[in-house]
Amino acid sequence: MAILRLENGILHKDLEDITRELASLNVQLNRWNVGSDRQFHDLLAKDSLNEAEKEQVLQALDGYFEQLQQTAGYQSRDLIVLHPGIPNLDELLAKFAKIHTHADDEVRYIIDGEAVFGFVRPDGSQVELTVQPQEYINVPAKTEHWFHLTPLRRVKAVRYFITTEGWVPEYTAREIRIPQAVG
Repeated sequence: MAILRLENGILHKDLEDITRELASLNVQLNRWNVGSDRQFHDLLAKDSLNEAEKEQVLQALDGYFEQLQQTAGYQSRDLIVLHPGIPNLDELLAKFAKIHTHADDEVRYIIDGEAVFGFVRPDGSQVELTVQPQEYINVPAKTEHWFHLTPLRRVKAVRYFITTEGWVPEYTAREIRIPQAVG
């Protein structure tokens, strides 16, 4: 279940409340079931996956990709697997830990672990949304946001792209005012 933390420390766990708080940003948050296939869940339980295993996971979830292709013109997808054992994990994450925008939507389907997306709302206030397994998020193009992992420091997420060029971060001059939660 997603958790939204407002700048004043108030937490929202109800999807209706979260949706209301994010309405001005047009951020979409949905729940997509990963199913109950034992082999699929065995793959999710592993820290790392080789390329063949990643493709197996992606193919198992391609029904969602086909929907996005038909309804919104998405062209490609990949699977990102982040965990504490990855060399240079902090450096990899650092480029998304500052407020930035993208030319295209940023679309993620968290299938294991969790991640935090922070947002600057039109009124300048900031919020952070913890996205958990089986949750899909679409951050519209040009939305000021940032990304980091929770203290668990692990996530498996399907990334959907219209074009990969549209996903390059464009940094803004704003500073993040919400302190990261400590685990």
